[in-house]
Amino acid sequence: MLLKDRVAIVTGSGGGLGRCHALYLASQGARVVVNDLAEAAAKGVVDEIVAAGGQAMAAAGSVTDVDAVQAMVEAAMQAWGRIDILVNNAGILRDKSFAKMTMDDFRLVVDVHLMGAAICSKAVWEIMRAQTYGRIVMTTSSSGLYGNFGQANYGAAKLAQVGLMQTLAIEGAKYDIKVNALAPTAATQMTAGILSDEVLKALDPALVSPGLLALVGDDAPTRAILCAGAGHFATANITLTQGVRIGGAEDAGEQLIARWAEASDRAGEAVPAFGFQQAAQEMASAGVEGPVTA
Repeated sequence: MLLKDRVAIVTGSGGGLGRCHALYLASQGARVVVNDLAEAAAKGVVDEIVAAGGQAMAAAGSVTDVDAVQAMVEAAMQAWGRIDILVNNAGILRDKSFAKMTMDDFRLVVDVHLMGAAICSKAVWEIMRAQTYGRIVMTTSSSGLYGNFGQANYGAAKLAQVGLMQTLAIEGAKYDIKVNALAPTAATQMTAGILSDEVLKALDPALVSPGLLALVGDDAPTRAILCAGAGHFATANITLTQGVRIGGAEDAGEQLIARWAEASDRAGEAVPAFGFQQAAQEMASAGVEGPVTA
């Protein structure tokens, strides 16, 4: 019961992977707010948690609805007095090749995945800062990290969540707010028809949820990207190579083409601690001393 007395919000948890997340966190002692568009679905998961001896409440509403999210947060605070964990799980798919995709479908997916995560994170941010404790999990995807055909909207939104994670983790560090990302592979309504039947059988979403324990516990890392599926766990990283200094010669572009192998050599690549580390590396290469930022 490593999460005993913690309060967790799991968005999009009326079914599929979110339901597994909610049930798992409850099994670890957390009091869970089950959010879903469908109130009946949310209440069904609450009933499962309560029947197993846990505590939970339902919160129906879209993560893109600022008022609904605020009402959910206020209800949790009124009932339990704190919010320790937010799992931004809610999502949708509108898969098509980019040539056939409408901008409405692109915008809708970005709104739910990215803006939904931002709205929910903002709603709990001051609470977590005030209590000097918080754990936020973004749900990213291999589609965002590495790309998948027909998922330009989804991939863009999912990698954007990693960017949100990176900055919130930096800003929340002094308040013990740790922000991580989970990249799941699971058999859900969102993956039905995309993955083969044999693969779907092995991808029980319940095998992903234990990864949350590492991301939301007292000793959680921050800025980690955890990839999870079929009981297998790995981490992904966005790295920076050592690169090569070319300078500002007129033929700098041609020189880069000729030295591309050097610029992209992954030997000695690093995971930057902050975005300006790229600029720091560039200034060091140019012989400019001193701090990068003012």
